[in-house]
Amino acid sequence: MRRALAKPHPRVLGLDDGAFRRGDRAAPIAAVVLSAPDYVESVAVGRVTVDGADGTDRVLALIRRAAPSEGIRAVLLDGPVVGGFNVLDLDRLHAAVGVPVVALTRRPPDFARIRAAVTRWFPRDARRRIERLERYRLVRIPTDDAPLWAARVGCTARDAAWLVRRTTVRGHWPEPLRLAHLVASAAAASEPLRGVSPVRRAGL
Repeated sequence: MRRALAKPHPRVLGLDDGAFRRGDRAAPIAAVVLSAPDYVESVAVGRVTVDGADGTDRVLALIRRAAPSEGIRAVLLDGPVVGGFNVLDLDRLHAAVGVPVVALTRRPPDFARIRAAVTRWFPRDARRRIERLERYRLVRIPTDDAPLWAARVGCTARDAAWLVRRTTVRGHWPEPLRLAHLVASAAAASEPLRGVSPVRRAGL
């Protein structure tokens, strides 16, 4: 992957969700394709069920809308969940897209607290959600500021660190993720999210 990212302007897709209100059935998600380090090539917005089980399908559909042709070199995610506790299957994303998938967090998760919360609120499928969350060994990604933590599929820890450096413009958070969060937040502010109809309007 480092060889691909060493090219002048590798294309990287960042995906994040936006804020939602208590009682919303859907949450906004956005994908941004960036020609590194900072040239935006495409943007797509969709919806995912809050605390649902459709996250992987919805994320895959959004990736295909944002990058319908070949050429992206990696997918960056802001963590392995969207829309609350809608847990993503990183292995399936990697297999479907065919490029490395890296999920970043700003601090190592407290898995004991997460297991307790998931078991309490999702008793019927807690095991599946927990297994996905704990499947990947987190690696520490050094930055010029605070370190990040990454779960990755399809690349080494060194590759993940290189991807973060290659796509960071300012501070320590990759630009594709920063922009995806801004777009998803704007989508949340511009449209009601209480029903699932926004998902259909987004074409997902």
